Amino acid sequence: MRRALTVVASLALAGGVLAVPGTAAAQGRAVIPLSHPLWATPQAKVADSAPAAKLSFRVYLTMRDQAGADATARAVSDPSSPSFRRYLTPDQVRDRFAASDATLGAVRNWLSGSGFSIGDVPANRAYVEATGTTGQVEQAFGVDLARYRVDGQVLRAADRELSVPAALSDDVLGVIGVDQATALMKPDITDGSPSDVPPSDGFRNAPPCSAYYGEKTDTTDPAYRGQQRPYAPCGYTPAQLRSAYGLDKVRADGSGTTVAIVDAFASPTLYADAAEYARRNDPAHPLRQAQFAEKVFPANVDQEPPEACDAAGWYGEQTLDVEAVHAMAPGAKILYVGGSDCQDASLDEALNWIVAGHQADVISNSYGDAGEDIPAAEVRVWTQIAQQAAMEGIGVYFSSGDNGDEAARLGNPSADFPASDSWVTAVGGTSLAVGKDGRTLFETGWETGKSTLAGGVYGPAAYTSGSGGGTSVLFDEPFYQRGVVPDALAAQNQRGKARGRVVPDISAVGDPNTGFLVGQTQTFPDGVYYDQYRIGGTSLSSPVLAGIMAVSDSLTGFHHGFVNPVIYRAGAPAVRDVQHVDGAVMRVDYANSVDATGGLITSARELDWPGLTIHTTPGYDNVTGLGVPNGLAFLLLP
Repeated sequence: MRRALTVVASLALAGGVLAVPGTAAAQGRAVIPLSHPLWATPQAKVADSAPAAKLSFRVYLTMRDQAGADATARAVSDPSSPSFRRYLTPDQVRDRFAASDATLGAVRNWLSGSGFSIGDVPANRAYVEATGTTGQVEQAFGVDLARYRVDGQVLRAADRELSVPAALSDDVLGVIGVDQATALMKPDITDGSPSDVPPSDGFRNAPPCSAYYGEKTDTTDPAYRGQQRPYAPCGYTPAQLRSAYGLDKVRADGSGTTVAIVDAFASPTLYADAAEYARRNDPAHPLRQAQFAEKVFPANVDQEPPEACDAAGWYGEQTLDVEAVHAMAPGAKILYVGGSDCQDASLDEALNWIVAGHQADVISNSYGDAGEDIPAAEVRVWTQIAQQAAMEGIGVYFSSGDNGDEAARLGNPSADFPASDSWVTAVGGTSLAVGKDGRTLFETGWETGKSTLAGGVYGPAAYTSGSGGGTSVLFDEPFYQRGVVPDALAAQNQRGKARGRVVPDISAVGDPNTGFLVGQTQTFPDGVYYDQYRIGGTSLSSPVLAGIMAVSDSLTGFHHGFVNPVIYRAGAPAVRDVQHVDGAVMRVDYANSVDATGGLITSARELDWPGLTIHTTPGYDNVTGLGVPNGLAFLLLP
């Protein structure tokens, strides 16, 4: 099934909608490939969609000169190009590559003639938004909409491929929002708690834990694999992480740079929590109100919303992102942009708004789909947005995922999208040991094996979470990875295709067992109030790396934009290779996540656990990529 997806998706990426002889084309229609999810089968159907139910969707438009856009994005990002860092303004991108007035008018006229109300068109003319009823959508796109059961949810989808008038076949990049195929988008956040309680509910670290790596050693429990292990850190502070990555050696603090954070929804206490966190843990670097701004998109018109799109479940993600960026780059401005819900359609709307107006210089995105089995239209849309960001000199960073190569969940290894897109920087996770003096004792790949202690005996180690990585089946090997990524990795999963894009590109701390201290308003049994706890995930890695890049921009006096070609070319010493380290920490957790009334759970957490199909190795690997930023040498990237 995935192989078929790859072949058709590649075809769709090359040409948009297809006129198919003998089918829709016979009626003057053109089919949009892979606009019908494979899971929308008659057997999975639950009910028809209500004809009068309203929904909003977007028709994305193709660029006027896709080949020219490809060449321009590469030229401004490639150090070997004479156009390196000669970025375009949003107006220049629009004037050279955006849909023409004629194209825009034709699509709008078709939609309004089909009975839809038309929304605002973004500044970069990326799409036309329309609102109407389910019945109008079915008539306009030649489909029947129904509700289907998939992965524990009931989601809307068409019963066959969408089609558009053949006269518009060259103009339509894809249609987003008619189905809910991307409602499984999740934040890559890991608290490591035994019951995986979302951060919006109360969670606290149980003692004992260490102020720095190795401060306290567990001498009361049995040795784990022949050694008494240190207790896990309580959560690294901003000063500890700045020191570990060498940011304490420079005066630059991210001033002059804006870092945008994209997530779903918006926590009502987001700024207050981040400001309180800085006051308690980094008093020399307060988060001023003038440094922080928010834009939250209004709720979409959809009377058949997906079942699992919990706003509160994203609050911990947003808090982590803001606090981590400010911890690394306390002088940078932070722009939080919240999508109206957790679907790709809403998150790409938020991302496109930032890029269309060049609202930020660096964008951190800590979420993703499990694997790459997603609609081809979404792939095309995300790629077009990321490519425009590259042309404008905006760096787009995505967490690589928290489930290794996804083989355990999906049945086969896979990279996660959108991190697998060749025009973004995929950020993997590490396990980081910060010593008493704030320096790095070691840093290894994050893949955790957990052995729970019961009756004085450790149980068998089982995988809990780890840095996402793998080889894409959607994207061919990009120019910047050639000659750097090992052949065995680039050819993995390709099944006769050309070499593929491999993730991650670079890494930073992500292991929740050596994670970051965050502060958030949470719901506890005795009330709702601010408290602090340790957290991790590549949701931590991405904003940490985004903050480091903001400091680098501030120090060098220019914006690095899409940095992949630079870091693959620079290599050592700018990027420090990450290699396997045998290590483990002891963790004590509250069974109920908040206090000792429910008992304690003690476990050994093995670092860079070897029981996986991806491994940390010398040189480039699919756990940590090229490695981690290496202090001043990285900050001074050309």
